[in-house]
Amino acid sequence: MIKKRASGEGNIRKRKDGRWEGRYIAGHDENGKAIRKNVLGRTQAEVRTKLKDAIEASQTLDVTRADEYTVGSWLTLWFELYSKPNIREATQERYWNHIRYHIIPGLGGV
Repeated sequence: MIKKRASGEGNIRKRKDGRWEGRYIAGHDENGKAIRKNVLGRTQAEVRTKLKDAIEASQTLDVTRADEYTVGSWLTLWFELYSKPNIREATQERYWNHIRYHIIPGLGGV
């Protein structure tokens, strides 16, 4: 018998390529449309823990402060907190150079 997941827990399925995928709703945009995200893993248990962590992280973001951020400040914050700890050093340098020399000068004040 298949166990039904509670509302807000997302869903887990096995993809055709053999990996497991967990999908969840991270929030809603200004029009009320659901923002769907996913996590991938090799095993169902791995995806279950990643999915739980991702749902908790999406609920801790403070979207009420969205008007206080500029593109430049948000990108800097995103790079330091979310991206940098999870990528290799060469990729960190490449991302930071793109942000610093291309994105912030063009869109940083928006």
